[in-house]
Formats: sequence, C-alpha cells, structure tokens
Amino acid sequence: MFHPTTRRHFLRDSSLGLGSLALTSLLNEKLFAEQAAENPLAPKKPHFAAKAKSVIYLHMAGAPSVLDLFDQKPKLNELSGQPCPESFYKGQQFAFIKGVPKLLGSPHAFAKHGQSGQVMSALLPHLATVADDISVVRSMYTDQFNHAPAQLLLHTGSPRLGRPGMGCWASYGLGTENKDLPSFVVLVSSPNAPDGGSSLWGSGFLPTIHQGVQMRSQGEPVLFLNNPDGMSPAQRRESLNTLNALNKMHLDSVGDPEILTRIQQFEMAYKMQTSVPDVMDITKEPKNIQEMYGAQPGQRSYANSCLLARRLVQSGVRFVQLYHWGWDQHGDSMGNDIRFGLEARCKETDQANAALIKDLKRLGLLDSTLIVWGGEFGRTPMNEDRNGSKWLGRDHNQMAFTMWMAGGGVKPGPSLGATDELGYHAVEDRVHVHDFQATILHLLGLNHEKLTYRFQGRDYRLTDVHGKVVEKLLA
Repeated sequence: MFHPTTRRHFLRDSSLGLGSLALTSLLNEKLFAEQAAENPLAPKKPHFAAKAKSVIYLHMAGAPSVLDLFDQKPKLNELSGQPCPESFYKGQQFAFIKGVPKLLGSPHAFAKHGQSGQVMSALLPHLATVADDISVVRSMYTDQFNHAPAQLLLHTGSPRLGRPGMGCWASYGLGTENKDLPSFVVLVSSPNAPDGGSSLWGSGFLPTIHQGVQMRSQGEPVLFLNNPDGMSPAQRRESLNTLNALNKMHLDSVGDPEILTRIQQFEMAYKMQTSVPDVMDITKEPKNIQEMYGAQPGQRSYANSCLLARRLVQSGVRFVQLYHWGWDQHGDSMGNDIRFGLEARCKETDQANAALIKDLKRLGLLDSTLIVWGGEFGRTPMNEDRNGSKWLGRDHNQMAFTMWMAGGGVKPGPSLGATDELGYHAVEDRVHVHDFQATILHLLGLNHEKLTYRFQGRDYRLTDVHGKVVEKLLA
C-alpha cells in the first residue's frame, strides 16, 4: 500500500541522492564541534595575544554633531551664513536638506586639553580631564546616510537585517569568563531604543546563545527571568532537569545544534536568577563612586548604565553595548537644536564617560578593557533650515564623523585623521566602519578574516569582504 510522504521526511530519510548531497553542502562542520561542546560560552583562545579582554561600546544613537564636539573648523565659522559651495551639495544624498543650504559654524567654544593637546568643545568639560587617555579618530566614514541602515552597518557589518551584532561575534569567538552571566549584555539608557532596534544585538545566523541580553537599570534587571509565584528554586531546578533530559533526547535524535543552544539558554537563565541581581545592584558601590558617575540607584540613566557596564566587565562579561538615544539634532525644535539639545545630551553623558575611564584606570582594568564612543555617521557643515526653522541643526553626513577609543591596547593621546576645512569630507587617514570593526576584533585577539561562520553555502564575517586593521591606533 502506498504511503504518501512529505518532502521534509523524504530528505530526512534519504541516505543517498540529491537530498543528502544538498544537506551536506549546507551543513557547517563547526556545528558538530559546538554540539559536542559542553558549553558553547566556555572561554576560547584568541587567534593571537589580545590587548583587550572585554569591550564597552558607548553608542550615541542619532549621530552626535562632532563639528560641535571634536572637529573644530575655524574656516567654517568664518564662512558661517554664506551659501554652501555647489561642489559640496551637487549630486549628494541628503536626508532633509533641499535647495542651496547655508554654511553653519559652531556656536560652541573649543580648546586644547592635556599634554596631547586634544581639541574638544566646551560641552565636554569632564572628558577634557582624561584627554590624554583617549584616541580621537576624526576621519571615520560610512556608506549609509539614514539611521537604521547606518547603525546596522556599524554594528552588524551589513545595512540589511539578519547579520549578527559585533558583540555576538566577540561571544562566538571568545566565549565568556563568567559562566553565570551572558557573554554579551545590552543596556538602553534612554526612553527610545536605537533606530536599528534589537537587530543591532541579535545573533543573526549564529547560535542564539550568543545574542545580546538586554538588562535594565530600573525595575527588574531582566524581564521574565524570575520564577512565577508559587514556584520555589528547587521546583525550578527539578523542572529544568526534566526539560533538559527531553531536549537531549531530541538532540540525539535530530542533531540540531540549536537544541544545544536552547539547553544552554535555560541553564543560563537559571544561573542569572541569582547572579544578575547582584551584579546589577549599584548600591553596593561606595558613595563616592556613585557620585563620580552621577549615578542614582533605581533610576534609568546613562550614568547608571556606565557604572553597570564597569561592574559587568569586572565580573567577566565579554562585551557590553550601551545605547543612548537623542543625538539627532536637525534643528526643527529647541530640543533638537545644536545649541540646546546637544548641550542637554552632553550633560547627560559627559561626566559618566570620564568617570568610566577613571574608574577602570583606578581598578587596573583600563588596559584590558576597550572603550568605544560614537554615533553611526556625522552631521553636515550646513544648516538644515527645515521649513525655515529658526533653530540650528545639521543633516546627516556619511562622509565624515568622529569616534574615540580608550584603553584595551589603543594608543592614548594622539588624534588620527582629519577632515577638509569645512568638516564635510574625511581627507586624511580615512577609516571606514569595516576598518573600525576589524581593529576592535584585532584588539580582542581576533583576526577579522578568520573569524567566520558558514551559512547558506558561504563563509560570513563581521567585516564581510572588506576591512583592514588601523595600525596607527594600536599602542
């Protein structure tokens, strides 16, 4: 008697033929090694000696106006209010600028700081006190001029959805040093999430054990982590043991490595029930340390998140990503003005940024912790003047922006790169976002060309087929 079968069951049961050949071509031999591994988050050896053991990435979502923070342009101030040269806007892509824009100098004063003579705006008085500990890259550029694609490119290596975040790659390549905490933690300190959403820290095609775990500085540190009312820790442990046994039977039957990931996620969640409340409790920090950051226990704030980031890397977390939204100063309102809105964002973040550097240095952790600060692109040297607005603002600029790094094997003090006299194009020691990604991985001891994962028949990496390490940034 004929029994119909589905295509899925046919391919599963075929030992020879097209089904097995296709399946073999798609399978990643690394998956079997991961399946055999007892813990996919166990510490792994880097490709070579690492300068940094962990990363704290401070992403200023919306893209700060670095022309008003780090990239002083006297010529731009001199020509402020005059029509922009045609060569600057003809054939260029803008998000909002129309017609012939006018140049806009910075309303903020600049000065040199430290022995290195780092140039910074008066909006950053606290960061100025650690000027000799940071390296400022003024020649960054990207391929994208809208927020979500630019954030995705910066953090996942592609402007499209579906790729793993940078922290996921670090977790995949190195694991974690604390078996009771995730290897990749995400903190969102502002009311709004970044435009790229959770895809910025999603695991993409990597095993989901490597995806970023979002924690909070207010309320429950991790949502849906606690046991429901009436369930004791002993009962939770017993139910997990039963569930793990069933999952292992399923794993032996079908060999799907994602089942192993599921087992590890359940175990991690169980461990986090006790480890997370402890590490997220900033009231355990001395009062003077809380005041140094400007932290307020129990509140959602950037200062709290920076202090939590330090506690997390101190506890062995590999990668901490902090997102702070609100830097999109287009000049269409007072809160979005480069005089007022930008100043407000700096007041929220400047003290904590400097405190993070000083605190890691005090604890002897700065040399092994890489700090990265920046947005997804830059801002134009022209006033956006949207609908004749009286407020001052700048449109998106993918051709030049600034980021800074500290600790973790970065050469402190000097600056790298330069823009033209109006701050529109990066013209010296240009650094593409893929170069920046390659450099971060290099400082973690990872070769960006060798950190690959086979998916859909090809090897993928964070930097795609691009990127080169910026040797001038290395100590």
